[in-house]
Amino acid sequence: MASSRGSTITATETVEREFTDGATAIVRGALAAGCDFFAGYPITPASSILMMMLQNLPARGGIGIQGEDEIASIGMCIGAAMTGSRVMTATSGPGISLYSENIGVAIMGEVPLVIVDVQRLGPSTGAATTTAQGDVQFVRWGTGGGYPVIALAPSTVTECYTLTMRAFDLAERFRCPVFVLVDKELALTMRTVDSGGFVDASVRDRPLVDLSDTAPPEEYRYEPAADVVPMQVYGGDHPVRFTGSTHDEQAFITKNPAVVGALNEHLIRKITDHVEEIAMVKTDMEECATTLLVSYGVTAGSMRDAVATARVAGTPVSALTVQSLWPVPDAAIRDAAAGIERVVVAELNPGLYAREIERVLPDVEVLGIARTDGRLIAPSELVALIK
Repeated sequence: MASSRGSTITATETVEREFTDGATAIVRGALAAGCDFFAGYPITPASSILMMMLQNLPARGGIGIQGEDEIASIGMCIGAAMTGSRVMTATSGPGISLYSENIGVAIMGEVPLVIVDVQRLGPSTGAATTTAQGDVQFVRWGTGGGYPVIALAPSTVTECYTLTMRAFDLAERFRCPVFVLVDKELALTMRTVDSGGFVDASVRDRPLVDLSDTAPPEEYRYEPAADVVPMQVYGGDHPVRFTGSTHDEQAFITKNPAVVGALNEHLIRKITDHVEEIAMVKTDMEECATTLLVSYGVTAGSMRDAVATARVAGTPVSALTVQSLWPVPDAAIRDAAAGIERVVVAELNPGLYAREIERVLPDVEVLGIARTDGRLIAPSELVALIK
């Protein structure tokens, strides 16, 4: 990673600049968050994350593994997380397809796990070196049961760093898989960025069960009603059970309706009851604006340029960058749309997140700019809609 000194602001103040990319920022964020285990399988455009983790983790006392395939890789991540490691994996759309069953296992087993999805144009093999944002709904609904997940979407290189750290914190907080959704263009395009944007985020310690007063210790699992579910570390002095099947508090498989209902309600509500805690958006509001631009990921860059161009021309417009795609930050979207007559949603897919905006804002006109040809959305396209 190269760095150079930027232009002078004052006689004594300078800005540090770096020439880097989103993939490097994600790796740096993971290491800063305390990640000590990574497993993955090479896949364009996520392979550079795998290579950098393999290069960096051993020197820090961690473990980096290239699995024999995607299924093995996420399986190793689940095992490592349940033995106390702080874990990340990275893949792209076809790999998420293969991860699907084990994502469900991680939801059921309440496994803290960060999954980076560097999106490329699909479906199927699609165009491996072409950017897209086609996995937005896939990560939400791609496993059995329809249970909620957390997915963050950085829109700048420095956000790749900060939101990766945030993903680790949320994984520890809610004991669940957390997705970091980026795209090929953001991950692999080199950019000059302000080093000051690489700001460390707090990553909490994993809450562990105190087994000293538990008798017998092997009968303790967790209480589904608890807000934060402490973990037992596997491989310690006490036996701990784990299953992907519906189970009771001691992880014994059960079909008891009351127990099953309590478990599944817990898996849902531990996220849906904390949407405001999870929600992350960036707003750029202008008084008297009747148009709101909404975007995420790499397309938010075009949105920012379009807003600046429109304002210079005397057209008031507001902007909302969604950083926490799932769960949908309904309240923040409604707040940003107050007084707005029209919302324009820009994304590199068939309009996958625009439908969420339509759901949240049923009384507002929602227009979508949806590209699926592998090209980025130009700021001029958004300016044309604003006018």
